[in-house]
Amino acid sequence: MKAKYIYAAYILLIVVFTAFAFQDEEKNNKVIKFSHGYHLTEADAECSDCHGAVWESENMFDRLIPTEETCGECHDVEDKEECSECHYEGVEKLLVPSKPTLFFNHKLHMEQDLECETCHKGLEDVNYSFESPELLPDMESCFNECHNENSVADNNCQTCHISTIALIPDNHKQVDFFDNHKFLAEDTGENCVMCHSNSFCESCHVSTNAILEANTAKDFYTPYSPHNFIDNVKQQQLVRVHDLNYVYTHGIDAKGKEAECLTCHQDEMFCVECHNSQNEDFALSGFVPLSHSKPNFTTIGVGSGGGEHAILARRDIESCASCHDTEGADPSCILCHSDPDGIKGTNPKTHEANFMHDVEGDWHNSEGAVCYECHTDFNARPTGQAGIGFCGYCHSNIEENED
Repeated sequence: MKAKYIYAAYILLIVVFTAFAFQDEEKNNKVIKFSHGYHLTEADAECSDCHGAVWESENMFDRLIPTEETCGECHDVEDKEECSECHYEGVEKLLVPSKPTLFFNHKLHMEQDLECETCHKGLEDVNYSFESPELLPDMESCFNECHNENSVADNNCQTCHISTIALIPDNHKQVDFFDNHKFLAEDTGENCVMCHSNSFCESCHVSTNAILEANTAKDFYTPYSPHNFIDNVKQQQLVRVHDLNYVYTHGIDAKGKEAECLTCHQDEMFCVECHNSQNEDFALSGFVPLSHSKPNFTTIGVGSGGGEHAILARRDIESCASCHDTEGADPSCILCHSDPDGIKGTNPKTHEANFMHDVEGDWHNSEGAVCYECHTDFNARPTGQAGIGFCGYCHSNIEENED
């Protein structure tokens, strides 16, 4: 609980610091009368008309706001009778630029054929720039567009940020973020990995036996309890990552692949804790999934189609492998889907008719070709005789050997 209040106090300090950081920018509405919305929509002005210096600016400390000379290209700045159109009476101050918090090269970005509106949005709807909530792009936009591991643009924090001490996204500044961050993490649109490594969550969500055989439905550590230390490291209860009724709904996520269970759980070990013939509440007729108990789940013979299991395997072979391809062993499929005799139609079919018939594959010159894992008749080898056994699938009359 104490850590929670310290975190909240830290966030409050950041908010106050941010408010002072942008205080100078807001003073400009007391210096001059101006409307971005009017100039962009009514006067048909372009960004370059007032901010032409950005095309040659290589750092954020350049003065990029328009000068009186710039305004004079459209306004008669010598007409003293019109001063009040833009200036407040008695106010003779220069516009105050905002304090830079980034290293940024406008010239480099403009050379990438970027439009001003790509980064600076919403100015057509406001008077002063600071009034637009999208004046500056958030870090996630920069990450999604360019600064990520898939782009040539550098994505190191120090490349752009002058200081990384208070570097924290806006949604992290919410008072209830600590309690509700799981909902953001579950959102597929979030990019937590932009800042956090895959192991970051484990700093709090740790269960030392999460992927070991000892991890059972009841063998979890309670969250932050006084006795909850292992090797002087505080442990967190992993089950709290899920909703309280998740035991009844987790199958939906598993089938829809909304969550990657293997991140924390070893499927063939963890799932069997509940899904076994001794647990009548969850077993659903034993460890065998309900779909496996349907009539004609497996059919054998030419033209039978293989039954329901063939449909499920084509739809989601990973789901089958979660139970059948256990601990690195050969997948269960080869118990039936093999061709030890080289005679078509005597074993469950895996490939469609004339599969790769016109391809000069590696099975012609390598005994290590994957084909020989299932095709094991006496003639199945690179030096085999054409027209016999496996080699007869292609090197013989096609019509005679069609399935």
